[in-house]
Amino acid sequence: MSSNNIADPRRQNKILRYKPPSTETNPTLEDPTPDYMNLLGMIFSMCGLMLKLKWCAWIAVYCSFISFANSRSSEDTKQMMSSFMLSISAVVMSYLQNPQPMSPPW
Repeated sequence: MSSNNIADPRRQNKILRYKPPSTETNPTLEDPTPDYMNLLGMIFSMCGLMLKLKWCAWIAVYCSFISFANSRSSEDTKQMMSSFMLSISAVVMSYLQNPQPMSPPW
């Protein structure tokens, strides 16, 4: 085993630890998908609540899940959870007002 260390072609002074690029120096690396999905979720939640459209409420839940799945741990969780709770409340309120199954929008 010690004979392998002598013939090792790697140079110890050329080994560098990987550092991910920071988003402060290059803002194009930041993914805007969670923010867009959060905004869409809130818009669809309000449409589901105000217009009593069940499909809008379900799309809001879907957008909230996508926003949560694509977010980073460093992002604000309060806004994301409020969007998620708003979408859940839109679904609950739309089914409390009209408990029949959802009819297709077409």
